[in-house]
Amino acid sequence: MNISGEASKSGVDPDAALPLLRSAASLPRLAVRGLMGIAEPTSDVGRQRAQFGRLRALFEAARDEGMQLDTLSMGMTADLEAAIAEGATLVRVGTALFGPRDSKKGNETVKSD
Repeated sequence: MNISGEASKSGVDPDAALPLLRSAASLPRLAVRGLMGIAEPTSDVGRQRAQFGRLRALFEAARDEGMQLDTLSMGMTADLEAAIAEGATLVRVGTALFGPRDSKKGNETVKSD
């Protein structure tokens, strides 16, 4: 899900999430297990929690409709506390484990998590 609304990120708009999940649930050979989203890179914990909270609300709404979701993947090294506070069941902590790494994007070097 594109929970931050950033143009640089792909993913489903949160307003389109439940219709997409309903459609996917009707497919006999597909099982949606959960939702994943990345908050915008900010040190504002309130903004992080608001974005993660929106994803958690979608997760709960889908479960309330009977969907068998068990994974809420949100949070990385820099914002894992906010993600856990909002109910994450899976966080990505590569930078905490392996340190920052460089990735090439065009002609510039970008630090990534």
